[in-house]
Amino acid sequence: MAGSVATGVERLAELVRESGSVVALTGAGISVPSGIPDFRSPGTGLWEKVDPMEVAHIDVFLRDPERFWHFYGDRFATLRDKAPNGAHAALVELEARGHLDAVVTQNIDMLHRRAGTRELIEVHGTIATSSCLACGATFELEEARARLAADGAVPRCDCGEPLKPDVVLFGEMLPLGAMERATELATNAELLLCVGSSLEVYPVAGLPEITLAAGGRVAIVTQGPTSFDTAAAVKLDGDVVAELEALLAAL
Repeated sequence: MAGSVATGVERLAELVRESGSVVALTGAGISVPSGIPDFRSPGTGLWEKVDPMEVAHIDVFLRDPERFWHFYGDRFATLRDKAPNGAHAALVELEARGHLDAVVTQNIDMLHRRAGTRELIEVHGTIATSSCLACGATFELEEARARLAADGAVPRCDCGEPLKPDVVLFGEMLPLGAMERATELATNAELLLCVGSSLEVYPVAGLPEITLAAGGRVAIVTQGPTSFDTAAAVKLDGDVVAELEALLAAL
């Protein structure tokens, strides 16, 4: 087993070295070592405990913001003290060495920002800000947290309307600019490095298809199966921190 893993890492390093453009696509699995549960893992997945359509849908926010914030306030609190891990740091180092053009992430947790990734596309938005859908005012995370604490149930804008975190909820479209940029990067990538993503949530899960169709290759560093495993040039399913740190060492 150890030999096959080493061979996989060496093959991935070879792909990175010979690719003129490398783009990373990250999902919830890259943040699990930081203590943030993913959504679908049996026993620990966030959506095992709650129905996302009952708490994280735009219709729920519009109809019952207090119910929405009862769930999302816990998310705010959970993410507050979380720090980037070695996998985030490895992507920053790859970027610094000139091996990585950009990171496209499905995550809203700000950990790529905190780690220092320079070219970052957050296709599902971010908890960094919250906005008022009525007047358009935007508030930084700490201000939104303070307003949530002051109200006790719902953070409110100065105009009195509830604030919505600037994340993409179920029932919402992805930010057009971010998705266009992600598609452009996937089209031009000679290697799309998918890290910690089950590659199940579309349209982001379609990015590997775009890279492959354009003649690029896909590499996967994710625990558990994905629908692109057979099409991938290499698949590593060990711990994401260990795998990416081994990649750095092999370059």
